Amino acid sequence: MRVEGSPLRISVIVPTYNERENLEELFDRISRALDGYDYEIIIVDDDSPDGTWEFAQRLGERYPVRVIRRTREKGLSSAVIRGFKEASGDVFVVMDADLQHPPEVIPELLKAIEDGADVAIASRYVPRGGVRNWYWYRKLISKGAIMIGRLALPKIRDVKDPVSGFFALKRQVVEGVNLNPVGFKILMEILIKGKYKRVAEVPFTFGLRKAGESKLGTKTMLNYLRHVYRLMRWEGELDRLLKFTLVGLSGVFVNEGFLWLFVSGFGWDKILANVPATELAILNNFTWNDLWTFRDLKKKPLWRRLLTFHIAALTGAVVQWLIYAGLVYLGLYYLIANLIGIVVSFVVRFLVNRHVTWG
Repeated sequence: MRVEGSPLRISVIVPTYNERENLEELFDRISRALDGYDYEIIIVDDDSPDGTWEFAQRLGERYPVRVIRRTREKGLSSAVIRGFKEASGDVFVVMDADLQHPPEVIPELLKAIEDGADVAIASRYVPRGGVRNWYWYRKLISKGAIMIGRLALPKIRDVKDPVSGFFALKRQVVEGVNLNPVGFKILMEILIKGKYKRVAEVPFTFGLRKAGESKLGTKTMLNYLRHVYRLMRWEGELDRLLKFTLVGLSGVFVNEGFLWLFVSGFGWDKILANVPATELAILNNFTWNDLWTFRDLKKKPLWRRLLTFHIAALTGAVVQWLIYAGLVYLGLYYLIANLIGIVVSFVVRFLVNRHVTWG
């Protein structure tokens, strides 16, 4: 229980759409969880046909609730951003109304904030965290989405659950920050654009929906991928990928040019000549990537970056060959199989270099 007289005021922001059946239990559990805190509950409702906003207003006679009814705007992220603007608290807590986010976890999030975290995430994927009664494909989609986000956006690679919808943060993390209202996962947007130093993750079990319908679908997943793409552009990761591609193309010319010189000019054996030509191409690519593509990320010693770059090149070559051999074995035309292998190899080399060589 929180000691009375704390200077911190808590704003619990709950975006809603057709969540009328869950509100009374939600408010009661929040009230008990935050006993001793100075808090408010902000409902941002997208004009629910079931009258969620109206019922929330009636419950405001018993609980510290403010209701914002939106008749023109729609969407979870824009609702959360509207809640940030309306909130009077020093700490914001964001959660869903469907009771899959247990209010009893809120004090643990607040403790993490009080212990020095700027952002505290209720995480399903840290020890003692989990999900309840999910089908295997739902777990696969969730973990796949997280893997994509962490690979595409290195800033969040150490966060186990960057797509959680249940989290707390200090007001200054988002104050003055231009958040995208059409973003799909608002926490991911905050982790990329927000002003913070420390993130903490608190374990929780993602529960069963009490009432209403799940909003997961194909459109939701496509929106997530579009959101990751937008954040990559904002972070400059797409520019980095383009530079890596151009450097790779220059390496092709270096490889071909020296191979021709060694064979036609010096009369070397065609097989053996490929070895120094390949090494010179690798050194060319490393030099330009070190000076241009990843020039802001040179934290490791030069020798280690060079060694890891060679390992990435070897890893990419092995991946390319395995994919090529496997697809040919399955009957795919060899040139198409080789092209697919090259593309996958390129992605692997970029990710290894982005996260390891210059990570």
